Amino acid sequence: MSLNKPYTDIPGTTIFDADQSRLGYHLNQFCMSLMKAENRKRFLADERAYLDEWPMSEDQKQAVLARDLNRCLALGGNIYFLAKLGATDGRSFQYMAASMTGMSQEDYAAMMLAGGRSVKGNRKIGDHS
Repeated sequence: MSLNKPYTDIPGTTIFDADQSRLGYHLNQFCMSLMKAENRKRFLADERAYLDEWPMSEDQKQAVLARDLNRCLALGGNIYFLAKLGATDGRSFQYMAASMTGMSQEDYAAMMLAGGRSVKGNRKIGDHS
């Protein structure tokens, strides 16, 4: 039986709930493995071979290889675990967030320093207030 999820109609937002956690379990475990230097070295030496050691879906593996963080989120990734992937690539969290918005890191930083993104479009579907 599916739970009532009134938060699923927020445009552009993926909520990391129990279902997402189950979906992304192995993806997130892979990301956590990157906390160890020897695993980062192995991953960077042959990304596909390292990913194939994990029982992730092919979609999840392709999203990691493409560094498509939005797709990783949709496939159960948790941004705090995905940050380990970014760190492995030498990328800051700010860089990662900017890439997820399609903005340059500089434009993203300027937007955040100016108070963040506009609330326009950040309402629930059907909410016109």
